[in-house]
Amino acid sequence: MSNAQVAVVTGSNKGIGLAIVRALCKQFPGDVYLTSRDPGRGQAAVAQLQQEGLRPLFHQLDIDDLQSIRALRDFLKEKYGGLNVLVNNAGIAFKVHDTTPFAVQAEVTLKTNFFGTRNVCTELLPLMKPYGRVVNVSSMVSRSALGGCSQELQQKFRSDTITEEELVQLMNKFVEDTKKSVHEKEGWPNTAYGVSKIGVTVLSRIQARLLNEKRKGEHILLNACCPGWVRTDMAGPKATKSPDEGAETPIYLALLPSNADAPHGQFVSDKTVKPW
Repeated sequence: MSNAQVAVVTGSNKGIGLAIVRALCKQFPGDVYLTSRDPGRGQAAVAQLQQEGLRPLFHQLDIDDLQSIRALRDFLKEKYGGLNVLVNNAGIAFKVHDTTPFAVQAEVTLKTNFFGTRNVCTELLPLMKPYGRVVNVSSMVSRSALGGCSQELQQKFRSDTITEEELVQLMNKFVEDTKKSVHEKEGWPNTAYGVSKIGVTVLSRIQARLLNEKRKGEHILLNACCPGWVRTDMAGPKATKSPDEGAETPIYLALLPSNADAPHGQFVSDKTVKPW
């Protein structure tokens, strides 16, 4: 078993994920795994970084596939005995003018952005070593979407006692409400991506709380963050930040020093804790 520290970035063959891997290769004192659904694209991204003089490693990971997540889990357990840094970056978004029915967009978007991310956390958080760092890439859209929710939903999503099961029920309810075309009547905003990222932010708050309860002395810090509006395939060419600039806040959280006890369970943008 290797004594090396290890970092994993999900969905990292392009865009912000690739930029996070690049920065970790330069700053993290251990092995850095670039992951992607498609091994060909992943290997091509690794080759690109190798040409820059960096040494990322590759592991296949499709966060929509539980077997794929568990294969990564078993590999990390066997080779490293755990995990030091996890950046949950993988996510999808439909384009604004996409004509796919909203109910389909809701189901597909939440499947990856919320349920896929949750599955990665379920399988990999138990592997986190003391002083580990977990970064769930959310979005400022989660805050604007929260503002678009009914008062009742806002209260639930801001609750300090909401459980993971209750959150899962709410995310499933959103998908079902869109299928019945009653989501607006039920107090939901008209953004599947926004609701998926509400889920990621609230999940992060719950996970941080559970770490405090169950693993208090291990100094693991877990946060959600917004990378900003970044020029990627997802956000388009008009966005204000380069991918490397978008990686700055996730990297700040991934590399919080071992003596840090905060931020934890927070929503962070531009390296600053934002109110939820």
